[in-house]
Amino acid sequence: MNRLEHHRLHRSNWLRAAVLGANDGIVSTASLLIGVAAAGSGEQAILLAGVAALVAGAMSMAAGEYVSVSSQADIEAADMAQESAALRDHPQEELAELRDIYISRGLNRDLASEVARQLMAHNALEAHARDEIGITASGRARPLQAAVASALAFSAGAALPVLAAMLLPLAAMSWGLAATALVFLALLGAVAARSGGASMWRGALRICFWSALAMLLSALVGRLFEVTV
Repeated sequence: MNRLEHHRLHRSNWLRAAVLGANDGIVSTASLLIGVAAAGSGEQAILLAGVAALVAGAMSMAAGEYVSVSSQADIEAADMAQESAALRDHPQEELAELRDIYISRGLNRDLASEVARQLMAHNALEAHARDEIGITASGRARPLQAAVASALAFSAGAALPVLAAMLLPLAAMSWGLAATALVFLALLGAVAARSGGASMWRGALRICFWSALAMLLSALVGRLFEVTV
């Protein structure tokens, strides 16, 4: 009887980016709105601040991800070029290097030599990229994809407190925003933990703790200055 194992590591890259973007969108936007509301601002000013935070945050996330992932892509490209040149100029040394990698992983010398020889005959650069450098096809840096995904995730997260601000009465704006944001964050943390195979309660609690702290500090700043926008 065949038993299929469903591993979750392949989700790590997109799950991290999605959770980071959505969490940042909810926390930063809700915190800003709570701070503005705590300063005694009107509904129009609060909503304007929310929309501005959504647009600016989404663009900032996209730009930040694009620049950082592009730097990673540049490093990968430089390493691949260096490895390609080494394979062209020193093929025997590269074969021995790959063999030694497999020996260090537990293969005997003869088997390691045969595995290295066959893999280099099939695709030498791919074998060295994967086993020497640690670059795989699924893990390659994709700047544009990362930028779009981060911007969309942030926008989706930021839209939730903005929508809540549109529906809440001004008198209950601060507490209402905090409560709804924590509900959204708890759901996000639980879903992310469930997708990663971890405890849903733990995922919800850890995201809510730090987010509640951020919103509390924003409210204190608003109360401290009491500047109406």
